[in-house]
Amino acid sequence: MNWTIEQASLHFSELLKAAQTEPQTVFHQHQLVVAVINAPTFEHWRKQANQPSLASAFEELRQICREENYELELPPRQDRPNAFLGVTDE
Repeated sequence: MNWTIEQASLHFSELLKAAQTEPQTVFHQHQLVVAVINAPTFEHWRKQANQPSLASAFEELRQICREENYELELPPRQDRPNAFLGVTDE
């Protein structure tokens, strides 16, 4: 349910009860101010937020490669036929 700040303050206990089943949003002049969620949802979100991101994992890998003086050897590039070239001519 959507609440205004005034409604939320007047019916705070109802807002908390409703948040047990689904997130409750509070607006001020048609702008979202806050969302009230239940504790299990918050705990789940907090655990996920503490996990490292893919970007930080790659940065850690880059750092290890720098420390070990590792360089990735790439095979030489090979040209191959482009299947789309014939389609554009037809």
